Amino acid sequence: MAEPAASFSRRTALQAGLLALSAAVVGGCASDPPMQLRLAAGEVGGFFWEFAGLLSDAAAKTDVAEVFPLTTAGSVDNLEALGSRQAELALTLMDAAYSHPSGELAAVGCVYENYFQVAVRADSDIESMDGLRGRKVSIGAPGSGATEVSQRVLRAAGVAEGGAVDQVQLSMSSAADALTGNEIDAVMWAGGLPTPAFAQPRAAIRLLDLGTVVTDLRREFGTAYEAVPVPPNVYGEHPEVTTVGIPNLLLAHPDVPDRVVAALVSVLLDQSSALVPGQAIGSQFLDARSLVMTGSIPLHPGAEQEYRRRHG
Repeated sequence: MAEPAASFSRRTALQAGLLALSAAVVGGCASDPPMQLRLAAGEVGGFFWEFAGLLSDAAAKTDVAEVFPLTTAGSVDNLEALGSRQAELALTLMDAAYSHPSGELAAVGCVYENYFQVAVRADSDIESMDGLRGRKVSIGAPGSGATEVSQRVLRAAGVAEGGAVDQVQLSMSSAADALTGNEIDAVMWAGGLPTPAFAQPRAAIRLLDLGTVVTDLRREFGTAYEAVPVPPNVYGEHPEVTTVGIPNLLLAHPDVPDRVVAALVSVLLDQSSALVPGQAIGSQFLDARSLVMTGSIPLHPGAEQEYRRRHG
């Protein structure tokens, strides 16, 4: 069941390489052509991928930057792509950015929030995280930020010791199929509400409440995690539950020119209504106040200058 382990995937590397020839940094003259930026995004159908497509469309209306999304496994994959210069931009969960070994990261802004979710089939006898003992659970794809969060949630719930849970690593789409086919008992992932891979008419699912683990997560890892409510009936018929919210960061390589990053900030501010993924409609929005909430990850100088110019 487990998919091949990967860091920065071969497919992503190929896509990045094909774009590399046209992604050279340009100068600061107004007559320069738009800078072509590769954005390490995520799985097709995921929150990162949907936002990346909207950002690409919005940036195309400017004469400063063109954004080309790359399919990846997720946050860890994206951070590696950024560090290896195979992408100029990257989307990541905030906690994955905090764990990044180099620490040399620069944020364009905090763009929405992912919801970490744990689902079982609607007819499952699993009612809580403790019920995952002895069960087969997908903890996210190799290279995704969800895998690390899954491990932390399992530890906070007291079910991480000595193989208490049979862990497999699957993409969201593969995990949804495996859950429907009774090949796994539960799936853990980070995405929007609803996440399309789990909102399709496969088998009815039910989310587990994670309210009891959030306090432990915040105590150990800080404000990268927060308790967020999931309304009832997002995935069929189910009650409201509490789950774990994790802010998403849009990062730029420090070498991306300030004027280009400033233009991206302008896109985020001026075209915010066009940048709302379907997985965030009605629950989240972009504004200057939320965009600068990047935690301990500093803003790129171009981003900081533009936010100050626009809002003081």
